[in-house]
Amino acid sequence: MTTSRWQLLVSGTVQGVYYRASTEQKARQLCLTGQVRNLPDGRVEIIAEGDEEQLQALKAWCQQGPERAVVEHIETRELTATGEFTSFRTTR
Repeated sequence: MTTSRWQLLVSGTVQGVYYRASTEQKARQLCLTGQVRNLPDGRVEIIAEGDEEQLQALKAWCQQGPERAVVEHIETRELTATGEFTSFRTTR
């Protein structure tokens, strides 16, 4: 299995609607490692590492997000996996 690393920048109504907590829960279900955090510009940044199939599943989930979220756009960047994470967590 090859580990990939993706950065997802999610814009829309994604802060204050449990987007980070829901993302953490979904990423853990998918056995991904990484982090999710709010950015000062109103977006949510997700850094996730795992196999391509799980990353695709996370991105598909992110397009909808939790019930109160309104996702307008997701910018995806593929990065070099570092293995720095041992779990998936929410950061501030």
